[in-house]
Amino acid sequence: MASTTMEGVPPGGFKTLGEIDATNDLRIHTKKTGMDVALELLATHSSGAPIVDDQGKFMGFVSEFDLLRAIESGKDLNTVTADQIMSTSHFVANESTTIGDAIRIMNEKHLINIPVIKEGQVAYSVTRHDLLRARIGLGPGIES
Repeated sequence: MASTTMEGVPPGGFKTLGEIDATNDLRIHTKKTGMDVALELLATHSSGAPIVDDQGKFMGFVSEFDLLRAIESGKDLNTVTADQIMSTSHFVANESTTIGDAIRIMNEKHLINIPVIKEGQVAYSVTRHDLLRARIGLGPGIES
């Protein structure tokens, strides 16, 4: 592991998802159209996002593949909604989930990002990029 002497890195390095700055705070409401979801993912260069209800509670996850499957099956992205194309079996984590566990789960389940739940709501998602940055000891704001 790289040296963790950079400003903003706790002694001993990052250990949990709650200690790292995630780069993806995108959340999509259940009733957004598939087209709105697609445009939001494209505009933010995101591969997917958690789907939430009015209270911010995790309901599912939609990825670029979910959108492509909807198109390929003949669904109209202008009328289908996020809750109709989302996956409800996507893994979620909390702030105490270890970085090691998140890496293992993402690898085993072939995930690109994991929503992180805080106080019952989706707070943000961690990406493979976030985990790599944390694992090599790069502190918050390295992209600035």
